[in-house]
Amino acid sequence: MKIDNYHNIDLILLADDDVDDCMFFADAVKELYPDVKLVSVNDGEAVMNWLNTCNNLPEIIFLDMNMPCKNGAECLKEIKETDRLKDIPVVIISTSLDDKMIKSLYEAGASWYIKKPNMFAHLKILIANVIKLVRNGITTTPTLNKFVLTAENK
Repeated sequence: MKIDNYHNIDLILLADDDVDDCMFFADAVKELYPDVKLVSVNDGEAVMNWLNTCNNLPEIIFLDMNMPCKNGAECLKEIKETDRLKDIPVVIISTSLDDKMIKSLYEAGASWYIKKPNMFAHLKILIANVIKLVRNGITTTPTLNKFVLTAENK
């Protein structure tokens, strides 16, 4: 069955300063999508430097909220203000579920928000859910009540 708006995912960018979280994320992507290339950077300035100098843009950006140099919100703002980058879906990842922060990121143009899961199986579900949405051409920010993705709301 062919999906008219099907988008291939070849490259994902992960920005997270936690080495263990990056390893878990890389393992999950490798298990789920062995042909997808994952690029990891460890701070907000590295995110923007990489995006502004790369030839092939990622189909999805996963941004940790709390990074050194520039946080996820600052990177999101810069991404959404850059014509070349503004249409890339950005998923914010955080340990917090602060309503005020979530609403602010929603209004700033993030595509989805994920609370960092404690279980590897939940991380895999969340990554798979995001990739499925993007592959099916669903890249615009949903309504606020569907903005926060969990392993339970597939």
